[in-house]
Amino acid sequence: MLNWDKLLCEERIRKSHTFKDEYVTRNEFEADYDRIVGSSSVRRLQDKAQVFPLQKNDVVRTRLTHSMEVSAIARSLAKTVGLRLESENIFDRNKTEKFMGMLQTAGLIHDLGNPPFGHYGETVIRNWYESKVVDVKRSRDKHYKIEQEDADFLYFDGNVQNLRIVTKLQTMLDHYGANFTYGTLASIIKYPYSSITTIHEKKKFGYFKSEEKIVKSIWEHTGLSEGVRHPAAYLLEAADDIVYICDDIEDGVKKGYIPWKEEYSCLKEKLKDNAVYQKLFKRIDDKKAEVGLGKREYLLAQVRLFRNYVQGHLIRTAVDSFFEHYDLIMDGKFELSDLLEKDRKLIHYLKKITSIYCFSCDEVLTLEIVGDRTIKELLDIFYNAIHTSNADIIRDEKKYEGKIYHLISDNYKYIAAFDYDVEKQKELKDINEYEKMHLIVDFISGMTDSYAVSLYKKLLGISLPE
Repeated sequence: MLNWDKLLCEERIRKSHTFKDEYVTRNEFEADYDRIVGSSSVRRLQDKAQVFPLQKNDVVRTRLTHSMEVSAIARSLAKTVGLRLESENIFDRNKTEKFMGMLQTAGLIHDLGNPPFGHYGETVIRNWYESKVVDVKRSRDKHYKIEQEDADFLYFDGNVQNLRIVTKLQTMLDHYGANFTYGTLASIIKYPYSSITTIHEKKKFGYFKSEEKIVKSIWEHTGLSEGVRHPAAYLLEAADDIVYICDDIEDGVKKGYIPWKEEYSCLKEKLKDNAVYQKLFKRIDDKKAEVGLGKREYLLAQVRLFRNYVQGHLIRTAVDSFFEHYDLIMDGKFELSDLLEKDRKLIHYLKKITSIYCFSCDEVLTLEIVGDRTIKELLDIFYNAIHTSNADIIRDEKKYEGKIYHLISDNYKYIAAFDYDVEKQKELKDINEYEKMHLIVDFISGMTDSYAVSLYKKLLGISLPE
């Protein structure tokens, strides 16, 4: 049975020396939020796509506004769960506040690791690595078997990069990254197993080989183990789903892609045999939008009402499901892994609407083609210049390879050359192929959509530096 005292672990990898006085009232999880909210990693989310990349207006959500909403919903879920646990004498108010701070932080940072062009960017990195690296190894050795270091990039995932950012890359020349609490770090590990497990059993994984020791330390301090999620991770996943499922619908209507009046009627018809949904739809229909609005404004008001009411419904589902499966969750045996399973039919129909009208629209498909070309070309350029070059070549800025290497952030280069076993910097010549690959992917996956396109154009001579 998991223990909440350990799950809410406020210790950090590097011992905190924060000065305490009578004016400091925040707990350590709230301190996590404060130390990341103004960071460059969070700010870059403003120029990373949620659904529609490279937008020049504020009509639809970016990855930043999405993360802010997830943070708010996650905090609300934590408060609701915490208050109920208080009523059952499992929590006190102090634990509830810690839980709220933990999930508020987790919600804000849950997408920091997403590369340019969102989930499609992840696919591009995976496909590029398979064709550029893995297929070459297979052609050279017919008995080649995928090792963990290859699997890390063959199944690259923004959630996994997220952990790397906050434990290593976040703060300039600080190998502890943001140095978060062990509790917060545990809450963002969605899939608590390695990429080797992914090869044989799973479709996802939770940490790179490079962060394996950190993850084991997280498990040790929080009482978790391989394959066992932190209970907060279930609520974080639910908060993410609750937000994007409804927000993608609203954004699709705002962009003019979803014919909402027709699709809403169709949705009600498909779910007419479900009394719970019919009651929900009636509440939405009875809540009339403001009289006097224009046709478009009225439509947007109606879809906004739909979003609000459905999110409220899904929040109740998540909380009820958490307590329905509480013992299994605390025993590390909750196999469904999804607190919104009861609403899978509604969620399926909503995802289908966005899939048909948004993810398949010309705008998104065209920009994904741009993203595909951009990320592949950048990976090729940096891989060809750095991966097989020796230290003397990439250190020499008079050579092409040295110029390319120079473009990479000093912080990424610092982490690539840091030896965590002996706590000191390595010589450039001692950086191995796996560490060079991380260096390249850290740099490119950390780019915003606009910066990636801009750098791509400059390096290919399509445009000149300003």
